[in-house]
Amino acid sequence: MKKWIYKHKLLIACMILLVLIKVVWVAWGCWSIGSQQTEKNDILQRRNWLIGKIVVEPRQLLKEMPRGLGLQFQGEWALYSCSMLSKALYNISILYPETKQKSINTIDSLIQIVKSPELRLYDKIRWEEDPLDSIGGNKSHISYLSHLAWMIGNYRKIGGCDKYNALHDSLCEAMNRRILTSECMNLPTYPGEDIYIPDMLVAIVALSDYAQLNNEKYQNTVNCWIQRAKSEWIDSETGLLRSFLPLDGDISVKSPIKGSYSTLNTYYLTQIDPEFAKEQYTHLKEVFLIDSWLTGFKEYPDGSGFLGMDVDAGPIIFGLSPSGTAFGIGCATYFNDIDLRNDLLKTAEIAGHTIVWNNKRHYLLADIAIVGEAITLAMKTTCK
Repeated sequence: MKKWIYKHKLLIACMILLVLIKVVWVAWGCWSIGSQQTEKNDILQRRNWLIGKIVVEPRQLLKEMPRGLGLQFQGEWALYSCSMLSKALYNISILYPETKQKSINTIDSLIQIVKSPELRLYDKIRWEEDPLDSIGGNKSHISYLSHLAWMIGNYRKIGGCDKYNALHDSLCEAMNRRILTSECMNLPTYPGEDIYIPDMLVAIVALSDYAQLNNEKYQNTVNCWIQRAKSEWIDSETGLLRSFLPLDGDISVKSPIKGSYSTLNTYYLTQIDPEFAKEQYTHLKEVFLIDSWLTGFKEYPDGSGFLGMDVDAGPIIFGLSPSGTAFGIGCATYFNDIDLRNDLLKTAEIAGHTIVWNNKRHYLLADIAIVGEAITLAMKTTCK
């Protein structure tokens, strides 16, 4: 009996010790949270780690994506890793101008990776044609094309040379033409599937960036899409932009509203229409925000999914959406919602557990999902 009590006490002591270690580790990881200037060292060290993991041979990058995802999602996650790191580098060059040339050079490398046959393969398989070789055609390819165009836009906006101008022209011409050909102005990511509004918004952001660089060319398309979004694609129950539309654009068909999609929609809208984005941010917090000891955004409005897995949101724990919470950091940063931003970053630290080594820093979970680290860095460096 005494031996059992001793073992029981030892187990409790070990558990208490582990909790104390975690508390101290989280406190240490959160010490720099406050503003983008006080976070400078944290931001640059996370940039360094991401560059080392993502700016590699395309096949190596794809191997870094979880094998269990399958070819399609490995390709998607690799694409997102590159585009979100590109956006983070653009942001960092604005926050810290001395980093601009490094950002330009690195985005250049990322564009080359995304252009590679290896990265295009997942989209080629789904559409049964290569997205770049068929640029004059009519099939959608909207997700791949829009991320590549968005990256080139960021490259050009911070002073990159004109080496990608012709490709940028053809990408945006193709997206604009295909959007206008669609009666509902929306295109599917893959054949036979619903329209994913966040994927469409990347295209609208890319066209908006292009318009800034080219005397407002395609700005009318951007404006028309936003007006239709406000008048036709708002969910009546939540006030949020819809997450999905049927392939035929039938707005009478109800579809679920997801936290990961709504936070990403709101973030993209900050890049196009800040006033509309502000309205969406208000609704977003009303519907999805959990403000407690673990602050974050839910994946489902009713808080279901206490424990689960979603290929877009990630592992859902306590109903919280990992990717929704990460994208929420970008929204809170843009709107200078400092208290919420700090709370979200603390949640990221509790869940992610920062590791620092050799002037590089990353969340421990990034060893499993690099894309989450890239998204979080892009979001926490968001600037107007």
